[in-house]
Amino acid sequence: MHSAPRALCPHVEWAVAGVLGTRVNLDWIRQPAAPGTWRSEFSWQGEVGTASKLASALRGWHLLRFEVTAEPCAKAEGERYSCTPDLGIFHAVTGIHGDILIPEDRLRAALTRSQRGETALEAEIAKLLGKPWDDELEPFRYAGEGAPVRWLHQVV
Repeated sequence: MHSAPRALCPHVEWAVAGVLGTRVNLDWIRQPAAPGTWRSEFSWQGEVGTASKLASALRGWHLLRFEVTAEPCAKAEGERYSCTPDLGIFHAVTGIHGDILIPEDRLRAALTRSQRGETALEAEIAKLLGKPWDDELEPFRYAGEGAPVRWLHQVV
C-alpha cells in the first residue's frame, strides 16, 4: 500500500483479511510523498488468482495508491496490479524474470490505433508496459523514515 488516508487503513486491513481468510495487522507509517497519508508493505501467500482478488478488493476506494504482485509458479505466470486515484488500475502478466508479457492481440490493437493516427505508437507501448502508473507511483515507492528496507542479494 503506497498511500492511504488514515481513516481507510483499517478498511484496507479488513479487505485484505477478507481475501486471505486470516486476520491482518499492517504496520502503517507516514507517507512523506503525500502528507496525511500512510503506507504499508505486506507479503502474502495464496492460491493462483489471489492477486486479482486483492486488487479487486482494494480498487473500489478512490484515494488509495497500491501495487499487488504475484510471483510466477508452475501453474501460472506472475501478475502485477498497480492502482492510482488518477489512472485507475493497471494489470500486467509477468514472466519468470519479471518482464511484462504483452499479448499479441493487444500489440496489434496498439499498432492499429497508431496507424490510424489516433495515438502515437510510443504512447501505446508505454501504456501497455504500465509506464504512466510507474511514473505516478515512483515517488511513493521510496521508503519513508522508519520503513522496512529489504536487501536483495544473489548467492553464487
